Amino acid sequence: MTRQQLSDQIKAKRSFLCIGLDPDPAKLPAHLGRDAEGVYRFCSQILEATHHLCVAYKPNLAFFEAFGPAGIEALARLRAQMPHGVLTIADAKRGDIGNTSAMYARAFYDTMGFDAITLSPYMGKDSISPFLGMEGKWAVILALTSNPGADDFETQKLAGGEALYERVLRTSATWGTPDDTMYVVGATRAEMLGSVRAIVPHHFLLVPGVGAQGGSLADVARHGMNAQCGLLVNASRSIIYASAGPDFAHAARAEAERMQAEMEQLLVGHGIV
Repeated sequence: MTRQQLSDQIKAKRSFLCIGLDPDPAKLPAHLGRDAEGVYRFCSQILEATHHLCVAYKPNLAFFEAFGPAGIEALARLRAQMPHGVLTIADAKRGDIGNTSAMYARAFYDTMGFDAITLSPYMGKDSISPFLGMEGKWAVILALTSNPGADDFETQKLAGGEALYERVLRTSATWGTPDDTMYVVGATRAEMLGSVRAIVPHHFLLVPGVGAQGGSLADVARHGMNAQCGLLVNASRSIIYASAGPDFAHAARAEAERMQAEMEQLLVGHGIV
């Protein structure tokens, strides 16, 4: 999916919602089962209930890989079910030497057909370059994450006074373009989005942490939205676990509808739709 196609979807659906598929078997409704097939059935019904409300899905590979080959098969079935016009993000957090990264790019872009993949930039340019330069494909680089451990490295000050996440943004922004690179910036650090936007004003930001982690959608939009929106706000647990009963898909749709309605107001307020 190209940048223009993604922007068109945001305007058409009046939404910049990304739904994270993190199917913890311990939290699945009991009637579905707790195996790989249960994970597939759970996520499949989430897709059916919410696809008209979001512009992206982000399956977290760990929750599928934990089941071995059966989990990978379930993920492949879900990827095939994701509708055309929705950005598909493999939340894999890869990042390795160049020839290994080239194989990861082949695996996720070509074999599994994902539009985007989350990446760790720690090993530098040659670990990210194989994911860049392909039309409609996206490297989603970790910059400022929402977990408490982010302060161990990401926010530490370097000798020149800039934070490590700021160095990551400045350096990696020269590797690709706003057409093939996005950044992960946590919603629980919304007050830092201003500094992020000062460095990467035109890139899309994938923003987790709204919902169960307590991030504010209004704060994210105030600090991070640009003239084209430039945001994909991810919600996982608050949507997919909105109910633990047989009505889980209906409850997920209701929560996604609530978020989409708030997003529509923000898009209108910023003159984007």
